[in-house]
Amino acid sequence: MKIAISTDSGNVSPHFGRCPEFTIVEIENNQIGEKKLIPNPGHEPGFLPRFLSELGVEVIIAGGAGQRAQMLFTEKNIQMILGIVGSVDENLDLLCQGKLAGGESLCSSGGHDHGGRDCHHHSN
Repeated sequence: MKIAISTDSGNVSPHFGRCPEFTIVEIENNQIGEKKLIPNPGHEPGFLPRFLSELGVEVIIAGGAGQRAQMLFTEKNIQMILGIVGSVDENLDLLCQGKLAGGESLCSSGGHDHGGRDCHHHSN
């Protein structure tokens, strides 16, 4: 399974589309395989779902994502685990143990702001 984690300085970024980079991880038999950081290629409507789908990503881990982005990832058969905070490595360990529990998107709570714009006003 290939996973993309919104990443900012080794931690899960609060907003998927606006993170500085992604941690792309291969997980086989609950073991972490190849792991690499790639820069965020841009935040343009519809681009990231297509880009990550072409990379073979099946699961996204992030603090949050806008409603339209969630819909676009669903259309690409990419599962989103949202509401995640903390270090990328700790969350990967929890995922491999089957203990990573998502929650409400940090972007849908209404209190999360990105430069004056709430997440639900833009998309990935």
